Parts: sequence; C-alpha cells; structure tokens
Amino acid sequence: MKRREFMTLIGAAAAACPLRARAQPAMPVVGFLSNLTSEGGADVLQAVRRGLAETGYVEGRNVVIDSRWGDEHNERLPALAADLIHREVAVIVAGGVSVTAAVKATNPSIPVVFNVGSDPVRSGFVASLNHPGGTLTGVANLNVALEPKRLEMLHQAVPAATAFGLLINPSNPVVETLSKEVEAAAHTLGVHLHVMPVRTEADIVAGFATLKERGAGGLVIANDGLFIGRREQLGALSFRLRMPTVFQFREFAAAGGLMSYGGSVTEPYRLVGIYVGRILKGEKPADLPVQQSTKVDLYVNLRTASALGITFPLTLLGRADEVIE
Repeated sequence: MKRREFMTLIGAAAAACPLRARAQPAMPVVGFLSNLTSEGGADVLQAVRRGLAETGYVEGRNVVIDSRWGDEHNERLPALAADLIHREVAVIVAGGVSVTAAVKATNPSIPVVFNVGSDPVRSGFVASLNHPGGTLTGVANLNVALEPKRLEMLHQAVPAATAFGLLINPSNPVVETLSKEVEAAAHTLGVHLHVMPVRTEADIVAGFATLKERGAGGLVIANDGLFIGRREQLGALSFRLRMPTVFQFREFAAAGGLMSYGGSVTEPYRLVGIYVGRILKGEKPADLPVQQSTKVDLYVNLRTASALGITFPLTLLGRADEVIE
C-alpha cells in the first residue's frame, strides 16, 4: 500500500470514530429531589441506588442520578423542581410530601416516583392507590398516620404527665391535618397538647426549652424532613435536656431518645428505586399501583428511661421489637 493511500485510510478512520461515539445512546438521567441536606439524606439516596440495582441499573454504568437538595428550606423546592423539569430528566424521585407537592405543582409530563408519609390520594397526588392515573406513583408509608399512636404510647410511658408537646414544621403541607389528629388524641387521653412550630435547627433547641417551661411531660416529634435528617441529633438532644420524647426511627432511640415507633427511613426508598427502574424499562406510572409500606417497629431505650426515672409498663415492653439497654 502506498503512503498516500495509507494516510487516506487512517484519516477516514479517525473521522469516523467521533461519529460512532456520538451515535452511542446517552444514559438515562434520574432526577432526585429532597428537602434534606446532602449529608442527612445520603442513606435514602443510597437506598434508591439499591432499588435501581435490583432492576439492573447501576449509577455511572447505565444510569445517571442528578441530585437536588433543599437543605431543609421548603421554599427552595419549587425552583429545584422546575430545574429538574427543565433538564428533561427521564424520571424524578420526590422525597417527602413537601417535595412531591412542589413537583406536582409543575404539572410534570415526566414520570415522578414519590415517597410520602401521608395518604397520597387525600393529598391530591394520585387518583387512587390502585390506579394512580397520571404521571405520579410511588410509596406511601404510615409515619404521619401514626402520630396519635405515638402520643398514646408516650402517655403510657409517662402516665403522670398532664401535658405533652408536638414539634412541627409549619411549612409542611400536611401539618394542619396532623396537628388536628394529635390534638384529638390528646383530648381522648385527657391531656393538654402544646403545638410547637419550628423552622430551623436553632428553633428546635429553643422549642425544647419552651415546652419544658410550659410543663410538657413529654414530646412527640412530627414527621418532617427537618427532623428526619436530624434523627440522631434529636435523640441525643432529648436525652441531654431530659425530655421524654418519641419519634419514628430506630436511630433516634439508639441515640438517646426514649422510644421510636414507625417504619424504616430507607426501605421505602429502595422500593422507589425499583419503580424508577421499571419506568426506565418502559412501564407507565399510571399503571403502577402506589405501594404501601406498612411495617412498623417499636424501639425503647431502657438506659434513657432509667436516667429519666421512667419505668416502662410491661405491656409496652412486651410489644417492643427491640429494647436498647
């Protein structure tokens, strides 16, 4: 082969390589939106990755995850949701009621898979659990619905208390319904309920102090991203401030909270990841029934109870899935 012919062949091959590279299909992009901080939500994002992997999608190999974090400021969520919509991601994961409401408000044509702690039909996210009927589907857990039960259990642990506190984030879309349900439970129990709204980390510490001044004998922490991302810190704080407190997750009780009653913080997100993978393979959100994560566990911390001078009734201890000593 002559040199001129050889150089022509090499040039043609070099020119074809970029064309072949461009012809390769781009990896689908999954948008992930949470009102947690990136540190506080690292475990839930990892749970989404596990669910995706169960359907054959591995980040960096055949899927990209584009994360947006509200850093516990719900007012930022509409702009973050609009940003993901503008990017035209393949699917959006919406973590929590506030996030799902912000995404839903954009009227997305992009599939959305949510994890919410409230009734998604009552919140207007889907037409029904079995037939979502639009671009949204996902997982619903019982954490909000369990708030009255948490108050009841806390009252069993500290029966002499005549008043309790409820820590809420007023920017949560379901906070009004939640507060009314816990207030109704307090009325049934014959105790007074102090509802304490907080918006920042500094507010949380001040809220604990105010509730102690008002004579609250115990505290229920409501379901909200502001608190979920701080579950270990809240457990330690309630122990340090000697406030009998109940929250949802084991991590809270293990860190010093008196008791936890609720579902896993990560398991629903694994289920979300599985649904995202199924949608990437061609299934439609309207055809995927909302899954209900119904498993709940009770954790009690006997070390904290002893420090606070609390004796758990045997009926409550007998129900515990784990006793932390």
